[in-house]
Amino acid sequence: MYERIRRTTFVMAILALAALAAAPSRATENVAPGNYAELPGVKLWFTDSGGAGTPIVLLHANTGTSAVWQSQIEAFALAGYRVIAFDRRGWGKSLANAATGPQPGSIAGDLDALADHLKLEKFHLLGVAGGGFAALDYAAWRPARIQSLVIGASTGQISDKEVDDFINRIEIPEIRKQPALYREVGPSYRGAHPEGTKLWSEIDEHSQQKGSPNQPLHTPNTFAKIETITAPTLIIAADADLLAPPALMRVWAVHMKNYEWASVPDAGHAITWEQPDVFNEKVLAFLKRH
Repeated sequence: MYERIRRTTFVMAILALAALAAAPSRATENVAPGNYAELPGVKLWFTDSGGAGTPIVLLHANTGTSAVWQSQIEAFALAGYRVIAFDRRGWGKSLANAATGPQPGSIAGDLDALADHLKLEKFHLLGVAGGGFAALDYAAWRPARIQSLVIGASTGQISDKEVDDFINRIEIPEIRKQPALYREVGPSYRGAHPEGTKLWSEIDEHSQQKGSPNQPLHTPNTFAKIETITAPTLIIAADADLLAPPALMRVWAVHMKNYEWASVPDAGHAITWEQPDVFNEKVLAFLKRH
């Protein structure tokens, strides 16, 4: 009798372990598969969570790659959206290819080619920091494709004198010579999250490929240009941002025709990395309305 019970217990344990091994972990379920798109001038690395939900495309900052978006990919996919992110040309895994198209191209141009490749008719577009420059550029150029727009922690690379003068008044001398970590990640986060800070730095260190030029905008961003954008827009400022503080962002935000304003407390320029839960909650509430 004892032997029979022991054998039964052993078999049940083996079956339980097999079932556990067969079941994908939550982390595995939430990892968007990556692939290359052969586009004019670039072999573009992108991730796509898939599904039938409305697409949302994420544009990373000048520091980093699509690897910085994991928290957003998980949250937005869980909310039912199809989440797409890509490494810009010359960043991360995306490889410029002069044999197939002119260099260095523009982020907006690569985004448009990727949208064609994936057969995206309309989508939400989210860009932070340098990704915000490109998001404004694209929304003004291809308005028919934009369902809504989200810009976080960004100067917008607006070329009007009013913005330049504001930056000249607030910029810390030689801040651009400091390591990106100190320019972009807020002190509260650096102090409280050493492991997250280390990972952010590692992603940044391997972001832009050596010798890769920055891609220009399709056309310069100006007040007049962004005034043509009619898509519903959420502008999110980071309260502790040294590069794009809320007051600076308001200088260009007031030129948007249809915008909402939000802010994330105690966050630096790396807003989505430092305060992902707060940022994601604000974005998802906005998307739900549009």
